[in-house]
Amino acid sequence: MDQLKQGADTLFILLGAVMVLAMHAGFAFLELGTVRGKNQVNALVKILVDFCVSTIVYFFVGYTVAYGVAFFVGAGTLAQNNGYALVKFFFLLTFAAAIPAIISGGIAERAKFGPQLIATAVIVGLFYPLCEGAVWNNKFGFQDWLQNLTGGQLHDFAGSVVVHAFGGWIALPAVLILGARRNRYRKDGAMSAHPPSSIPFLALGSWILAVGWFGFNVMSAQTIDKISGLVAVNSLMALVGGTLVAVLMGKNDPGFAYNGPLAGLVAVCAGSDIMHPAGALVVGAGAGALFVVMFTLVQNKWKIDDVLGVWPLHGMCGAWGGIAAGIFGQTALGGTGGVNLATQVVGTLTVVAFALVTGGLVYGLLNKITGLRLTHEEEFDGADLSLHRIKATPEQEVSW
Repeated sequence: MDQLKQGADTLFILLGAVMVLAMHAGFAFLELGTVRGKNQVNALVKILVDFCVSTIVYFFVGYTVAYGVAFFVGAGTLAQNNGYALVKFFFLLTFAAAIPAIISGGIAERAKFGPQLIATAVIVGLFYPLCEGAVWNNKFGFQDWLQNLTGGQLHDFAGSVVVHAFGGWIALPAVLILGARRNRYRKDGAMSAHPPSSIPFLALGSWILAVGWFGFNVMSAQTIDKISGLVAVNSLMALVGGTLVAVLMGKNDPGFAYNGPLAGLVAVCAGSDIMHPAGALVVGAGAGALFVVMFTLVQNKWKIDDVLGVWPLHGMCGAWGGIAAGIFGQTALGGTGGVNLATQVVGTLTVVAFALVTGGLVYGLLNKITGLRLTHEEEFDGADLSLHRIKATPEQEVSW
């Protein structure tokens, strides 16, 4: 019976890993559909290579930093317990690799390829594992510090704070250091339109992410005996709330419509195991509203050229999710209890501060040492031709 349970746990978390791996295709198509046509190939290649670099550094360095587990033993040892330890690494790797995928959307269309891969290696190999280990493995005394300060520990079931807020707030200094795309904001104060190249691909990316997110959230239980239908339905309700509010406030704009569900899902991750579905609906709706308002302010008023809106979507909505878990997880609002609002606020803000420092340090140093930005001519031609020597679609078909 124990062998059967171990095998079932391994299969359970493997299915979660595969579902979250598929989400990276969603990241790629979401970016492909949002950028201009001359940068579509770059979006596809960048997400794939970022994932591969993340795998290498997380396997050899990052996972050890976060959990103190290394894989420098014989294959026979690794295969014990149906290889559960390896599959757990695979599952958590897909979370780690989401960090550069998030950042990629903010710096799209004007970032060099090589320096971004270096940033991916440093962030996934060191800085993200420090955050992950502190929150999810009680390393470095972080949770104990919160316990002494606020009387509780940060609750982040599936990564609103650890993954999404961390990635989104790293992206903010990266976007600021890189600067806006050429001619996005003109000298007379006007803004040039850079419309999405493909709404269908944008929608496809959003759908892939939304479906995979149920693996992201539900499989965070990590063993089959801890699976919870509450997590699944809360994720669904947040998706619905985020979508409907984003459509309403965004006046039927398809970009807002298809980022609305993602905003809701980002926000519900942290408290998806402790909220009532009605609470999850409100959290998702709040995230949808937050995304529309913040994206509009960021692009139009503050003139921060965050191409996919990853700071509002992941950074702001992730932080909202961390704090919301402390509100809607309370028994008075139908939650299961066991959370502390003060802890959620302090813990979330601490992670946000660490992410800002990380983003400023990594991208600031890379900008000084290697430069981050394509030349004016390369950006004008597009990253597809400048970096990959090919366009997404040929200008004319060959006749032979």
